[in-house]
Amino acid sequence: MCISVHQLCYVHADKEPLFQNINLIVNTGQRLALVGNNGTGKSTLLRIIEGNLKPSSGEVVCSSRPYYIPQHFGQFDNLTVAEALRVDDRIKALHAILEGDASAENFTCLNDDWNVEERCLSALASWNLEHLQLSQPMCSLSGGEKTKVFLSGILVHAPEIILMDEPTNHLDVSGREKLYEMIRSGRSTLLIVSHDRTLLNLLPCICELEKSEVTLYGGNYEFYKEQKELALTALQNQLSEKEKELRLARKTAREVMERKNKSNVRSDKSSFKKGISRMAVNTLKDKAEKSTVRLNDVHEEKMASLQSSIASLQDVIPDLRALQTNFNSSDLHTGKILITADQINFGYTSSCLWKSPLNIQVRSGDRIHITGNNGSGKTTLVKLLLGELKPAAGTITRADFSYLYIDQECSVLDPGLTVFEQTERFNASHLAEHELKSILNRCLFPYETWDKPCFCLSGGEKIRLLFCCLMIGNNAPDVFILDELTNNLDIQSVEIITAFKKMPKSFLFLICVLCSTFNNRTACHFIYFCRIRLFRSRKRIHYRKQHTLLNYMRRIKLWQSCSI
Repeated sequence: MCISVHQLCYVHADKEPLFQNINLIVNTGQRLALVGNNGTGKSTLLRIIEGNLKPSSGEVVCSSRPYYIPQHFGQFDNLTVAEALRVDDRIKALHAILEGDASAENFTCLNDDWNVEERCLSALASWNLEHLQLSQPMCSLSGGEKTKVFLSGILVHAPEIILMDEPTNHLDVSGREKLYEMIRSGRSTLLIVSHDRTLLNLLPCICELEKSEVTLYGGNYEFYKEQKELALTALQNQLSEKEKELRLARKTAREVMERKNKSNVRSDKSSFKKGISRMAVNTLKDKAEKSTVRLNDVHEEKMASLQSSIASLQDVIPDLRALQTNFNSSDLHTGKILITADQINFGYTSSCLWKSPLNIQVRSGDRIHITGNNGSGKTTLVKLLLGELKPAAGTITRADFSYLYIDQECSVLDPGLTVFEQTERFNASHLAEHELKSILNRCLFPYETWDKPCFCLSGGEKIRLLFCCLMIGNNAPDVFILDELTNNLDIQSVEIITAFKKMPKSFLFLICVLCSTFNNRTACHFIYFCRIRLFRSRKRIHYRKQHTLLNYMRRIKLWQSCSI
């Protein structure tokens, strides 16, 4: 036994329970994927196992200290690379000894780890980070480089237990392939939270986290998905049968009551003709009414039981509703030149970021996909185009336009507000309270989440809430910049986001994607979601058409793919 989780509970500061009575055992060398919808507490569970967060109750026992790769890296920006790798004390002690300080404290701190510096540099080089120095601040690195720094720590420490929270976020294609190979060949105990299907299919076991239990599936993600679909189909069939029974029970009750009423009328007429006394007639009526009441009770009890069963099944069946959006259109005409960049370059140091200066022109209606390796300057390029940075060389001309930049941390949202307060902040059109709540419900935020603080939301929930707020504001910007939109989203949410139906044709869409998450398949979904009518046919765009679709888009200049 490597990890033992017993009766674990966690309650938010607002007394809202996240999960309770969770039990999980991970054996030595076992490799597990932890899945579940956004907000179920996957990241929280990893932090508790790692020891950085205390549970409300329960206990966690690990055979050794886990090595944890977090989902977000903002809290490490004030650290150096060596500090992030947790080797800064040993490196300082090593340098002190080499400089002549032979104190016992330095030798104790170093603990005979004489090659720690070489091992760190070699580990960084294996992830194509040979240009980094151990004294370099983490804030100077891109998202992908930060992820690679923590992944290189696996080679530095060789841990027995590894916890990974969305490790493929921000990684470029080569980085992902290296991670996949490391997982295939590794012998450490792994517990991984991810939405990457390729990664999930590399793991032999899937654990599904819900509010009150962890369900283990002995197979990869495809096997898990098949089992879930079979279970969902069975539940839906059961629900359909119960609804059919309820309709039949209501029909039967109605027909029985109609026959009973007709029988009572006929009995009254017959008694009058036969000369039966009024007292006897009243007695017969009382008996008939009591019989009717008993009959009604029987039918009501049966229908109540069916309704209860239907409600229970509806609670169990996951909410698979598609998000409904209603954005307004941009006022700018298609084809207007918004940004012209001529021979631009940039450098955080004396050297330039790009070998050759860049020339870019952005027009209204363009769809632009920016790709490149980690550290190639994709985010820097976007900030230059938006005027947040000044180029070291070249010129940038901008027209007057509005934009919204959704970064990887969703900083547009105020962490101090609740979910409902956040929607009120965007309510410029003064929608009624019940309309706001209706929109929240359509965006898969049930009533129990409305008072939840935004800082308690998962990464995927923040993305969904942001889209909800934009829909409430109904004031779409001229340019929309998405930076790793699908990061942190569960698979269901990714499918929902890429299946949006309503988006104005004139909506300017500048898509900034920092890694291979936004692949050709996702691009096809997104183009379909933006309602770009590339073909007159109303047929669904199939995956097998993706290459033809992208080539057609490039030919008619509706889609640009920039690689830097």
